[in-house]
Amino acid sequence: MMTTTQSQKSSDVAISIRNLFKIFGDDPKSVLPQLHDGIDKADVQRKTGHVIGLNNINVDIQSGKITVIMGLSGSGKSTLIRHINRLIEPTAGEILLDGENILNLPDDKLRQLRQTRMSMVFQKFALLPHRTVLQNTMLAPMVRNEDKVKSEKEARYWLSRVELDGYEDAYPHQLSGGMQQRVGIARALTSNADFMLMDEAFSALDPLIRTSMQDLLLDLQEDLHKTIIFITHDLDEALKIADHLVVLKDGFVVQQGNPQHIILNPSDPYIEEFVSDINRARVLRVGSVMKPSKTTKKTAGSIDSKQSLEQLIAQADGDVKGIYAVTEKDKTVGHIEMTQVYKALVRYNLTTSRRAK
Repeated sequence: MMTTTQSQKSSDVAISIRNLFKIFGDDPKSVLPQLHDGIDKADVQRKTGHVIGLNNINVDIQSGKITVIMGLSGSGKSTLIRHINRLIEPTAGEILLDGENILNLPDDKLRQLRQTRMSMVFQKFALLPHRTVLQNTMLAPMVRNEDKVKSEKEARYWLSRVELDGYEDAYPHQLSGGMQQRVGIARALTSNADFMLMDEAFSALDPLIRTSMQDLLLDLQEDLHKTIIFITHDLDEALKIADHLVVLKDGFVVQQGNPQHIILNPSDPYIEEFVSDINRARVLRVGSVMKPSKTTKKTAGSIDSKQSLEQLIAQADGDVKGIYAVTEKDKTVGHIEMTQVYKALVRYNLTTSRRAK
């Protein structure tokens, strides 16, 4: 199966994952030579008694961006994120941070990495029940023996940013699920870590609360530009928050890149099936369909590149032949014809296309 990777400048890459394998079993290294992209995971388990966790993963985590790793249950996404802070040790491969393979770090440096550079937000919140909201939020700087007054000020600031003013003295059991997860995010931000690892962070929440948490994360990211690795099994969530999307299946990367590009250009029947039921009008952005140019023909109006095709259709108000200028920060960057919009709404069938060839 095919893997696509968008080229990136090395200066933009925060973490490079190279040729990463994880095999669970008694003699995992004996199975390594048998692995390749697309190998049947169940067949390997039946023949060798080993389970493929990760199969030759190569991913660049971009600095200041949200990288979403998604897949169905058993795809390897949670296994992968736990390699980044070495909660799981690999069978083979490298994870490069500042040019250093963190898989070679001794225990003291690994602890320092976890305490100072990486924070984690869990699906089940992982708050300490005997500590108040403020004490939970201050956990990282307190573990590092930092100044209490400064740490408390920092914690109160982030609790305010996640709209938990007035709850500093409450205990976790007194909060709703969404509020507990807000504490988890505030705790991660108070740690001042370079990297936020979020493992199915919103999966346990009700749909409306989940949507509000996604919006909160995006609002915070507008200001902070954190390097975030986000795990999810939900495609709508992935498409909403991802700058870079990595789709896993049976432990290997099927496709990765800009989410809009993946929707418009699925490289594999598995990806085609994955995106087949999404509301393309709501998910696709004007900027992903437009034709780039600084000047354009006579237009019926203008629209921001970040707006959805659904919003453009509403703006067009029944006009099926109009042309609209596309803008970014009030500057024209291209134009889009309504005929392009309707073509983009038709699902591209990779399987049918291959058969036609």
